[in-house]
Amino acid sequence: MEPEIRKIVTFDEEVLIEGFRKAETPWRMFAVAAVVKNPWAGRYVEDLKPEIYAYGPELGALLTDRMIALAGGGDQIEAYGKAAVVGLDGEVEHASGLIHTLRFGNHYRSAVDAKSYLSFTNTRGPANAPIMVPLMDKNDAGRRSHYLTIQFAIPDAPRADEIVVVLGAATTGRPHHRIGDRYQDLKELGHDLENPAAV
Repeated sequence: MEPEIRKIVTFDEEVLIEGFRKAETPWRMFAVAAVVKNPWAGRYVEDLKPEIYAYGPELGALLTDRMIALAGGGDQIEAYGKAAVVGLDGEVEHASGLIHTLRFGNHYRSAVDAKSYLSFTNTRGPANAPIMVPLMDKNDAGRRSHYLTIQFAIPDAPRADEIVVVLGAATTGRPHHRIGDRYQDLKELGHDLENPAAV
């Protein structure tokens, strides 16, 4: 059992001026999306695991390879994330199923040597629906400069019986980051910086 992929779409954006000021380093965000036939479309299926186990590794490897090639190496990626949009004959559970499995995400995490979890969205919509890929620092979940969102759309996808599965990345954070990080807030509020995740 293999995913039926209709097409692969690449989004790539490089911002040279942000906030009326030149970026010291171009701010690049990019994504790769696979438009996949939804194996569960139009019916209720109790056990999604067979397709998840079959599709997850294939899609994870394919999209990761494309992302690393676009980046020029995994070490070039500082922020990362994932998303899925299911067509109108599917459930949000179907979108979630294909991206919320270690069989999918671990390919990407390993390739970029990441410590943070992959931020995500899973939504439902028609063709040309907004695809929103939230990003965060691959190693530091509290680094706000790398809280980013890639937004794009595919005019003919997802069809009602399809799922768009996406990986996204950025090579830097926002060019003129000046709101501080989560740790400044924790310190100001008197929280234990040795264990910030507990707050």
